Amino acid sequence: MPQTLGTLICVIAVVLLILIALIAVIIASGYVKAPPDTAYIISGFKKEPKVLIGRAGIKLPFLERKDMLLVKQMSIDIKTNGYIPTLDFIGVDIDAIAKVRIMTDDKGIKLAMKNFLNMNEKQIAEALTDSLQGNMREIIGTVSLKELCNDRKKFGDEVQTKAQIDMNNLGIEIISCNIQRIEDKNDLINALGQDNMSQIQKSASIARAQAEKDVAIEQAKAKQLANEANVNAETDIAERNNQLAIKQAELKREADIKKAEADAAYRIQEEEQRKSIEVASANADIAKQEREIELKQKEASVKEQELAATIRKKADADKYEAQQMADVELYRKQQEAEAMRAQADAAKYAAEQEAEAIRVKGIAEAEAIRAKAIAEAEGIEKKALAQAKMKEASILEMYFSVLPQIAENVAKPLASVDKITMYGEGNSAKMVSDIVNSTTQISEGLTQGLGIDIKTLLSGALGGVAYSAATNANAKAKADDTAVKEDNFKEVETEE
Repeated sequence: MPQTLGTLICVIAVVLLILIALIAVIIASGYVKAPPDTAYIISGFKKEPKVLIGRAGIKLPFLERKDMLLVKQMSIDIKTNGYIPTLDFIGVDIDAIAKVRIMTDDKGIKLAMKNFLNMNEKQIAEALTDSLQGNMREIIGTVSLKELCNDRKKFGDEVQTKAQIDMNNLGIEIISCNIQRIEDKNDLINALGQDNMSQIQKSASIARAQAEKDVAIEQAKAKQLANEANVNAETDIAERNNQLAIKQAELKREADIKKAEADAAYRIQEEEQRKSIEVASANADIAKQEREIELKQKEASVKEQELAATIRKKADADKYEAQQMADVELYRKQQEAEAMRAQADAAKYAAEQEAEAIRVKGIAEAEAIRAKAIAEAEGIEKKALAQAKMKEASILEMYFSVLPQIAENVAKPLASVDKITMYGEGNSAKMVSDIVNSTTQISEGLTQGLGIDIKTLLSGALGGVAYSAATNANAKAKADDTAVKEDNFKEVETEE
């Protein structure tokens, strides 16, 4: 049993070693390392191919394949292969070199894999030459011969810009485009060169003549300046000699003046010394007197300080006494203020009590007025009930109670009349009759407006006698009212 187990373990170990060796062989056979200028495209096992540029990777044998794609810079010779007319219709033959390479971004690699996979440099150049030549021919037709000769770089940039649009669809990047050679069909470029040479020679001759002219002018200016400098130098010499003579005379005059000033100064100095002696003597006397005055001032200052000290002590005492009195007065005023505050509080309380009493009194008066109004309302209500019961009698009573007021109001306008002038006989009696008839018309107006016949009420309730008595009373009231109104007339003139 132990031997069988050992044999089994050995078999397993051998199998594992074989598997490890097999895996190592597979890995070793599938190990690839791409150089910097070449892209290895590993595809087949995964959906997206793996791109290796300048780095290593593993390719599974029998399951994946490896393809190559050149990503280095390549030179492509672009020729027109014949004379192509320019913008000014001059045929030119151009030879240019374009530097290109495959784009290494994801989009560029995918496009290049479709077009240039496993191609060498020559095959890629042949594939791109036709497109680049076509773009260069198109650009030649948009420029003139002079522009081509004067600015080759601009022409190369235009070809590069236009061709790059087509190269983007192929995954190619144009690095540069340089013009190597330009030839025209009729040798006009040399003619342009000769014309330019003539222009240059002409410009050189003009420049040389201008230079000679400038030299002559400058030589004349130099001679003039030299002459002016000579004249100026001689003039300066004469002026300096003149100044020297003037200066010598001034120095002699100043020497004489100085000698005279020295003599005068000697005499002045003698007087100054004598004066100084006298002044010194006087100053000594003055200094003595000033010293005596200082001593007297110091004595007076000492006495003044003693007096000031005495007065200061008395002032301090008076100040302390005044301060104590002020504190007492302040305390007294504070007590008075407290007392006034207490009185104000008491007055406020009394006012509040009085206001409360007035409010209670007002409530009581309002209640009394309310009770009176209720009583009057009840009286009116009872009176109305009684009048409803009395019917015609109450109506007659009300009529007779207001009848004098009606007569008074009818005659009232006449009271404000100052003077009435009447013409014809009987006018005064007619006026009085009109006033009485106004009162009668009011009774008839009640009959028409309210449907209440006062005469019928009187006839039905009291009979003929009561009606006659009422009529007499009414007539008497009218007559009395008319007499009152006539007394109010200030003057009634009757003119026939």
